[in-house]
Amino acid sequence: MKPKVFLEFVEFQSLVASVLPFTLGLLYVWYNYHAFNLLHSVLFFIVIELMHMAVNANDNTQDFVHAKDEKTFKQLTNVVGHYHISLRLAITVIVSLSAGAAIIGFGLLKLTWGSSSWIFLSMGIIGFLVGYFYAGGPLPISNTPFGELFSGVTMGYVIMLAAVYVNLAPAQQLSWSLAGNVLLASGLAVFAIGNLMLANNLCDYEEDKLNERRTIVVLLGQRIMLWAWNIGYALGYVCMIAAVLVGSLPKLTLLALLIVPVVIKNNRQFGAVMVKSKSFVLAVKNCILITISFALAMGIGIIFRL
Repeated sequence: MKPKVFLEFVEFQSLVASVLPFTLGLLYVWYNYHAFNLLHSVLFFIVIELMHMAVNANDNTQDFVHAKDEKTFKQLTNVVGHYHISLRLAITVIVSLSAGAAIIGFGLLKLTWGSSSWIFLSMGIIGFLVGYFYAGGPLPISNTPFGELFSGVTMGYVIMLAAVYVNLAPAQQLSWSLAGNVLLASGLAVFAIGNLMLANNLCDYEEDKLNERRTIVVLLGQRIMLWAWNIGYALGYVCMIAAVLVGSLPKLTLLALLIVPVVIKNNRQFGAVMVKSKSFVLAVKNCILITISFALAMGIGIIFRL
C-alpha cells in the first residue's frame, strides 16, 4: 500500500480530533496538579493515535463491505473501492494497528499500576469496543442514533481523562470527583467532536437513507438536527464557563469565547448548504478552531496563573 493511499485509508487528517483532547488533558493535569510524566504521555499518545487510525481504517472497510450503493459509493466515494484495496490487506492493516495499540497500552498499564488501574483498563477496553463496533458488528453504532454520543464522549472525555490519569498514576489514583471535574472541563471538546460527527451525518442524509442507515438525522430529519447541532456548540461553551467558575480551568480560558462569532458564521454557512463537498469543511474548521482556541486559552491561563 502506497503511503498516500495508507494516509487516506486511515484518514490521517482527522487525527487532530484525538490530539487535541490529549493536549487538553495534559494542560488540565498540569494546572490542577502540577504533574507531567513524559514517558507515560508519549506512550499514551502513540496508543490513541494507533487506535484512531485503526478505527478509521475499520470504518472505511466496513462501509465498503456493507454499502448497498454498488456504483457511486463503492467505486468512487469509498477509499477501499476507489484504490482497489483488497479486504485481506485492509484487515491486516487494521489488526496491526490495533495490536500495536494494545501491546503499548498494556505496557503503559503496568507502568501506572495502582488501586484504580482497573478503571484505566476499562477505559481502554471501552475504547477498543467502541472503535470496532462504531462501524462493525451486526448493528454498527454509526448506523444508529447514538454515533455522535459515543464518538463525542469517547474522544472528547475518555481521552482527556486517561491523559490526566497517566500523568498522575501511580502516585495518585482516579476518584469520582476528579472524573466529574474532568467531565465538566471536557464538555466543549465533547460537543465539538460530537458535532463533527453530526455534521457528517447531516451532509450524508440522502446517502444514509439510500444505504438504510438509522442515524439520528435520518430518524429526526435534517431541520431538527441542524437546530440541535447549533445548540450543541452553545452547551459546550456553557460547560467551559462552568468549569472556570468551579476552578477546574484557569479564568483566562474564557478567552476562547473570542472565536464564537467565527463559529456562528460557519454555522450559518453550513446550514445554508449541507453538501459534503462544500459544507463539511466548515464543521472541521469549527472543531479545530474551538479545541485549539480552548487549549491556547488554557495555556495562557496557566502561564499567567489566571
